[in-house]
Amino acid sequence: MSGGWAGSNRRHELPADWYTRIRPFVLQRDEHRCRNRIDGVVCGRPANQVDHIGDRHDHRPEMLQALCADCHGIKSSAQGNAARWAVRRQRPAERHPGLI
Repeated sequence: MSGGWAGSNRRHELPADWYTRIRPFVLQRDEHRCRNRIDGVVCGRPANQVDHIGDRHDHRPEMLQALCADCHGIKSSAQGNAARWAVRRQRPAERHPGLI
């Protein structure tokens, strides 16, 4: 399952007022402009998504930023890959079937 919210339970983790109060506030505060920094420069493209800067369970406005879809996708993909590799590194190496 790849892409968007497919197979995700993330929506259920968001507060009840995410779509009515928190998300609109952050987009308005950031003037609907992407706040992602690319090589030290703010992206600035039109933003329609809100991203958690740190802990994904911290919904305070100062811990949220507006992002464009491209920057949010890149950031989320990098976080997902990092998490996947962290788990993969924890697994013990499997023995080759011919050596068992």
